[in-house]
Amino acid sequence: MSVSLLGKKIGMTHLYKEDGRQVPVTVLKVDPHFVSQVKTLETDGYSAVQLATVEQKKSKKVTKPLEGHFKKSGIAAQKYLKESRDVDGFELGQEVAVAIFEEGEVINVTGTSKGRGFAGVMKRHGFGGAPASRGTHEFFRHGGSIGNCEFPGRVAKGRKMAGRMGGDTITTMNIEVVKVYKEDNVILVKGGVPGARGSILELSKQKG
Repeated sequence: MSVSLLGKKIGMTHLYKEDGRQVPVTVLKVDPHFVSQVKTLETDGYSAVQLATVEQKKSKKVTKPLEGHFKKSGIAAQKYLKESRDVDGFELGQEVAVAIFEEGEVINVTGTSKGRGFAGVMKRHGFGGAPASRGTHEFFRHGGSIGNCEFPGRVAKGRKMAGRMGGDTITTMNIEVVKVYKEDNVILVKGGVPGARGSILELSKQKG
């Protein structure tokens, strides 16, 4: 089963292994998912399964097309939809829980990194800055020279400069699943993952 599930980032804490080692973990809440659509080669041109999660309590936020879509699958209206391609063996309305993940396996986590706004070259790219000793004036955190001589007479593409930082889609691979609490729909993964607290992340199994 190689479907991807959506989880909410709760925060970070730590666990202690049996040998006494402290392991930092990220707590992810993975609500039950329901199969809202099964796509096939005959009807859609490709095979995929669409999962829906987190029940939408406010009916006014559900559009008429989505309302009919969920009614056809026999499930309540949900907030989030996620499609996984080249997956079969699922039935309409089937529930998929966090139990598909096992302790000790490695997964990939995709999320949107924290937005840092406009950042300079030292924060954004790790530049060392100008010398802080005598002879430097009002240039401590600048990027330095960015251009060339008369030829080619322009700034080369890809030059590391100040600009907007964060807010990018990032996938962290080979994250170890430390603990799975099936009753609470909670999963603990080793280390940090992209995204701020409360953000929605995509958890996918390793293919192979």
